[in-house]
Amino acid sequence: MSTQMRRLAMAQWDVFSSKSLEGNSLAVFFDARALSDAEMHALAKEMNLSETTFIFPRDQETEHARGVRVRIFTVQEELPFAGHPTLGTAFGLRAESRAREIALDLNVGKVPVRFEDPAGQPTFAEMTQVDPVFGVQHDREAVARVTGLRIEDFDPALPIETVSTGLPYTVTPLKSLAVIQKLRLNLSCADDYLEKTGGKFFYFVSRETVDPDARLHARMLFYNGEDPATGSAAGCTAAWMAAHDVARSDERVLIEQGLEMQRPSRIFVRASRQDNRIVNVRVGGNAIEVLRGEVFL
Repeated sequence: MSTQMRRLAMAQWDVFSSKSLEGNSLAVFFDARALSDAEMHALAKEMNLSETTFIFPRDQETEHARGVRVRIFTVQEELPFAGHPTLGTAFGLRAESRAREIALDLNVGKVPVRFEDPAGQPTFAEMTQVDPVFGVQHDREAVARVTGLRIEDFDPALPIETVSTGLPYTVTPLKSLAVIQKLRLNLSCADDYLEKTGGKFFYFVSRETVDPDARLHARMLFYNGEDPATGSAAGCTAAWMAAHDVARSDERVLIEQGLEMQRPSRIFVRASRQDNRIVNVRVGGNAIEVLRGEVFL
């Protein structure tokens, strides 16, 4: 091996599950200070996962004040925020420190992640996302046209609504588990509609679930296929649930996702209602390391 070749330490985590080969996989590169934007994008394509994160170590004083600098890439673009990369990267950082809290400095700002170590149970972590911004509520007929769904496929009691906690999702409630399990999406039509209405992706949910303990069943289809767990969308959905009485203020509820892909994921969410505002959006779950190694450039 050439002495000029760079060796990049990395690990892969399965996030929103305590079992290997479930949840959403994430590649974490522990020191990206020598990488260009083009190299990070190329490495994300090489990993070919929903997202890959890159850590930029800084001095202790800066990290204490501002958090650990992290950038998030998909195979196609850099994201200002994403949920399972935030949680998984915090787990990767905590493997050395065992800290009770780790803050990440993302493009969207500072996001704290707090850890719980219940006796005899896997470590649980919960991130606090930025306060939600509620966008437009959508006409069901318009959404039906661009998604290929029928009007009667939507839950008539709940609004289709765009919400952002750093990345805007259009939360789309469907009436049944049967409808969401058979979901097919014309991505080109969907993307055109979302671009015009302020959303990034559709996040489809159903109040009918496989696990009776879950409050919602969810799916997220996008340009890289289907996402096994979408923590950023789950945060938007936590705010949406609190706003529309699907969950009580501060009630921690379970969203199940990834079952159609055989990558079951368990995403725990809660949000607070204060003076007719939704704040303090929290998204949590488990994660497990499944791979550790080096990449040579």
